[in-house]
Amino acid sequence: MKVEVLYVADCPSYPAAVKLVRDVLTSEGVAAEIRELVVTDEAMATDLAFSGSPTIRINGRDVAEDSSKAFALSCRWYPGSAEIGLPPVETVRRAVIEAREGNRC
Repeated sequence: MKVEVLYVADCPSYPAAVKLVRDVLTSEGVAAEIRELVVTDEAMATDLAFSGSPTIRINGRDVAEDSSKAFALSCRWYPGSAEIGLPPVETVRRAVIEAREGNRC
């Protein structure tokens, strides 16, 4: 399973996003390395289809499946989340379970 956390430098939500992903992987019994990638400029944001900081991807897919086509160096808001700047835990859990079961490529 490929797990990525993309973020901008000094993002206050980035450490919590990595912890969230790590906790979900552990609770689901999934051993996977978390690749952490800092997005440094607008061109990189566009190339990576970066939806804001932090962005969590499992097997290349955004866990929140943001349909926005605007890519920029900015903070990210996740509708329905109790935590500012983080997706809901169940959103990450669903993405991990679907990837583990082979429903996400």
